[in-house]
Amino acid sequence: MLRSQVTQLIHKGRIITTEARAKEVQQIVEPIITMAVKERDNFDTVKVQAKVARKDAEGKRVREVVDGHRKTVYDTVEKEIKKDRPSRMHARRQILRTLYPVTEVPTEKAGRKKNTKEVDLVDKLFTELGPKYANRPGGYTRIVKIGQRKGDAAMMVVLELV
Repeated sequence: MLRSQVTQLIHKGRIITTEARAKEVQQIVEPIITMAVKERDNFDTVKVQAKVARKDAEGKRVREVVDGHRKTVYDTVEKEIKKDRPSRMHARRQILRTLYPVTEVPTEKAGRKKNTKEVDLVDKLFTELGPKYANRPGGYTRIVKIGQRKGDAAMMVVLELV
């Protein structure tokens, strides 16, 4: 349950929960963000050559007949990729140990498997939250009390990223 709340906090930026849970989630999230801040620039940029399928005007793969078989035509493209250094790779794996995978579904295509996409939360931590909190010594989350829950009078709070 705590892992799911940590995942949603990083994905959405804020969650509503009880005060006790918020304090526990806060203890899990703070070290994760600290790790992302420390390792945000720890990578090398490498140029690689990749084979990419040639596509026509409609976005479909171009195929040609070779020896009686239809084969896809590939082009060689040069790309720049980020290659993690060992300490950043270790941090990435430590973070992935805590977070659940998140799949985003567009609202207009709800229920369709085709348009779903996997959200890379670790990349979000390194590229968005790491630089955002680079000059901050800690305290990346804030707890705001919003009142008691009607059923059991538990104190409800909003836990958000500052």
